[in-house]
Amino acid sequence: MRPNGREPTRAVYVISVAAELAGVHPQTLRIYERKGLVDPARTTGGSRRYSDADIEQLRRIQELTNEGLNLYGVQRVLELEDEVARLRTELAEVRKAAAEAVADAHRQHRRDLVPLRQAVAIFDNHRRRR
Repeated sequence: MRPNGREPTRAVYVISVAAELAGVHPQTLRIYERKGLVDPARTTGGSRRYSDADIEQLRRIQELTNEGLNLYGVQRVLELEDEVARLRTELAEVRKAAAEAVADAHRQHRRDLVPLRQAVAIFDNHRRRR
């Protein structure tokens, strides 16, 4: 949740407000939607509604286009950023599972060990003479 108490995916902004918040023209938002860069929610009447997450996405698109990327390049960067985020999450899960497996193995080995004071030792008192 955001400080305003609203979920970041809750679509609340009409296109004119979203455009103003993102610093673009409303027609630009329509173009971004046609290109698949943003997917606003729709009311039952068909009006677009943008969420805080959509606004962040629009700002990222603007940042990338201001750096000189065309819309195809922006789309590819956004896809790659999503993939990196997914892979980081997956890697964190794998690392956690590996750490748990190592800890389990260590616990198992510790149970197999017998302290020296409890170990049975057999000494051979017969000395060989030459």
